[in-house]
Amino acid sequence: MNKRKLRDFIGTKLMFTVTIFASLLFFAIFLILLYKSIFILETQSIAELLFSSLWNPEKGEFGLYPIIIGTILVTGISLIIAIPISLLSAVYIAEYAPGKIRRVIRPFLDVLAGVPSVVYGLCAFLFLVPLVKDVIAPWFGIESTGLCILTASVTLAIMVFPIIISLCVESFSAIPIELKEASLSVGATKWETVKKVIFRASAPSIISAVLLGFGRAFGETIAVNMVVGGIPRIPSSLLHPGQTLASLIASAYGEMMSVPLYESALMLVALILFVVVLLFNVLAVVVLRRAKRRWSY
Repeated sequence: MNKRKLRDFIGTKLMFTVTIFASLLFFAIFLILLYKSIFILETQSIAELLFSSLWNPEKGEFGLYPIIIGTILVTGISLIIAIPISLLSAVYIAEYAPGKIRRVIRPFLDVLAGVPSVVYGLCAFLFLVPLVKDVIAPWFGIESTGLCILTASVTLAIMVFPIIISLCVESFSAIPIELKEASLSVGATKWETVKKVIFRASAPSIISAVLLGFGRAFGETIAVNMVVGGIPRIPSSLLHPGQTLASLIASAYGEMMSVPLYESALMLVALILFVVVLLFNVLAVVVLRRAKRRWSY
């Protein structure tokens, strides 16, 4: 009996220690990034860094405004593309698709969610870039290399598809069959049941799926870096090149480790990414709690 209590005590303390260690990693990463960013913050004000459009490290100019705009454009457009397609696909898989098709599609979605981002980037470089360059851009009368905001956005949207679809399918499938049958029994059509019952009951899970997709899109690095163009200026068109915060770090950090001010600027970029993702995670928790309370009545 004593041995069992001892093992239980040791196991409890071990799990507590591991949990504390994992939690401390969050603060350790934040403090490291903040410490490394202090050098650039002592040189320039945060307002100047965030709202200046001049990015020229050789002259000590580290304006992040065009890069922030590029990040917002790429992430926002990718979600505008991904959300409606993912929701409709999830509805079809969960409610309309025959069992055989459902059993075939879902494993493929799981595989797509685990495909390395560099594979998506390579495929986009080989197929999307020529399509944008030779077909889409000429159709709008714009000259483009194909390495642009639009290409990066479509690539991110494709990467986000399997995440949002899988989470929404699981949510739709978890809805009690009694709710669906009650809706159908009073004369509602299949689509009316989807809109008024399934979407309403699954709203918190849909919000969670979208926010998770945002996290993947906002922080994506390699795939975006391969197709966005890598030019830190505000694009005048979606068919022109741009730059994102994550791809800037990937493309510039290795070669600039010997330049303290440049390294500190890139660390500040990493800190911004860290804080934004943290804020959206907090927002996700708040929204989900309120949504669950609302839809529980």
